[in-house]
Amino acid sequence: MAEGMTEASGLADDRVLLGRTSTAERVSDILRSRIAEGYFPPGTRLSEDAIGGALGVSRNTLREAFRLLTHERLLVHRLNRGVFVRVLTIEDVEDIYRTRRLVECAVVRGLGDPPYALDGVAGAVADGVAAAADQHWKGVSTANIHFHRELVALAGSARTDELMRSVFAELRLAFHVVDDPRRLHEPYLERNQRILATLREGDAARAERHLAAYLEDSLAGLVEVYGRRVGEGA
Repeated sequence: MAEGMTEASGLADDRVLLGRTSTAERVSDILRSRIAEGYFPPGTRLSEDAIGGALGVSRNTLREAFRLLTHERLLVHRLNRGVFVRVLTIEDVEDIYRTRRLVECAVVRGLGDPPYALDGVAGAVADGVAAAADQHWKGVSTANIHFHRELVALAGSARTDELMRSVFAELRLAFHVVDDPRRLHEPYLERNQRILATLREGDAARAERHLAAYLEDSLAGLVEVYGRRVGEGA
């Protein structure tokens, strides 16, 4: 089978999502989700022929979707080689966490008077606990990302949600390189529960302090394991 055909074959199931008004934005949504899931791991070359054929879209539409995802820093174009899923550097990871701290902590700090609408946050915590019980560590990773997306959503800002959607998608590129997701994600289940409990108590200031420490420790742990894995693959 030609290069890229195996990886792209599963995308045919996504064709129904395009409907009759196929656009580059919808194609980019599908590819973004697939990249976040690890379907296309970091370093993978994306075949225009295979993906375009699987989704039933034109080369121009697909190239525009690639351009959008390149702008989001999920893909990179290499001259005379094609388009690849980006492999983050340590500096990229550090910058992602810098952005997370600026945005997530500001959201919690600005929550105002309780009570807060915490159903989404609580649902993400429950999903993480359930995934851990099943030893599904990638599921724990996904639940942790959802936890932070739901925290951001408390701001009620579509622009902030959009910004952080891209940041979290980029963060998943680092997670997919890690060889021990349990070690990376399991410790934060209890910390997610602690932040949720603190917000339920109406203490946003203390929740922000918990979150800031959480992000600092998460960055340190990810840099340690990610740096080792990227170094081994160099």
